[in-house]
Parts: sequence; C-alpha cells; structure tokens
Amino acid sequence: METRLPARPLVVLTFATGVIDAASFLALGQVFAAMQTGNVVFLGIGTAGAGDAPFLAPLIGLGAFLAGGALAATAVDSEGGAVFLPRWLVREAGLLAFAAVLAALLDVDPGHASAYLVIALLSLTMGLSNTFIRGTAGPNLATTVLNLTLTTATPGTTLGAASSADLGQRAAGLLAILCGAIAGALLVQSSLSLALLLAAAVTLAAGLTGASDPGEELAQS
Repeated sequence: METRLPARPLVVLTFATGVIDAASFLALGQVFAAMQTGNVVFLGIGTAGAGDAPFLAPLIGLGAFLAGGALAATAVDSEGGAVFLPRWLVREAGLLAFAAVLAALLDVDPGHASAYLVIALLSLTMGLSNTFIRGTAGPNLATTVLNLTLTTATPGTTLGAASSADLGQRAAGLLAILCGAIAGALLVQSSLSLALLLAAAVTLAAGLTGASDPGEELAQS
C-alpha cells in the first residue's frame, strides 16, 4: 500500500526543486542538490580536468543524494511499505530550514567545508524526497526530472499521444521548475538562506496540503 500525493503539492515540490538547484549552482559551486544527472556530468568533466569543473562538490552531492535514497528505502521497509508522504515532507521542510540556518551562520564559500556541508544536507534531503515521490507520483510530475515531463508519449507497453490532462500536468511541472529557478536565482543574490527558507516553506505547504485533503486527492492503492 502506498500513499499518493495529488498533483497540486507535486507542482509545489517541483517549484522547490528549481529554487534549491538554482541556489546550489549559484552559491555553492557547479553542483545540483536534486538533479543528479548534472552532477554526474560535472563529475566526469572534473575528472577529465576540463572546463574548470569541480570534482568534490558533485561527488558529495551525488553521495548524499544516494544516502537519502537509502534512508527513504529503510523508512519504507520499517513502515511496512506504507509511507505517509505528507509527514515526511514536513520533516524534509525541517531539514531545508536547518540548511538555511547553517547557511546564515556559516561563511559559505564554494570549494570550502561550509559549502560542502550545505551541499550534503540539501542533497540528502532531495534524495529522501525524490525516492519517496518517484514511486507514487506517476510519470507527469517527477518533481526533479524533466525527461518524463517533457516527453509526449504516455508510459506503458503501447506508445501513444499524451492526453490533454497529462500535458496540462507536465506543462505545470515545467513552469513550476522554471519559476522556482528564477526565484532561487533572484533570492540567492541577497542571501542563500532566503532561497532555502522559501524552499522549506513551499515544501511544508506541500506536506500540509497533501495531508489536508485525504478524500479527494490522497489515494491509497
């Protein structure tokens, strides 16, 4: 049995992804907390010693993200496969808020231990979120990966054109992550903490929204 979140909180979480990754890239170095494809590419470029790409930052991000995924899997096992996602989203909002506090207290500078600590915490949180949601969100709103969002073919054994409802959800996801990236890029010019607090606030809102309407939007299957 798994708990599904409705589309609206998932769009909000996708917005948070844009905020976090834009802030991470701009304030913590060339690194992503959520979209690990970018980290793997940066890791490859850094290993080759080309383009002044970092090596340690994406490696820490990737490792922490995997650790978050493993922690989420452990939680699923301990709860018998039925994870109440809104409750975990509230906890993730707390982790993001803690990262914002650290960013405010520490002199965060790319390439230094302070930045690596914030990268690890953000990536751990996004690994938790992505793992919990990936198995329940469906193909339209994966919250951290746009490949499925942008494709026009529906999943399954037979390919076909996506329905208008599917395309509407995918457009909402694309717009959400774009707006999140814009918001993150603007806020990080003033403070990394402000950007992370925004991500924490919208993640909390997603968790509370998902918990507030179990009849219509939270389904058990």
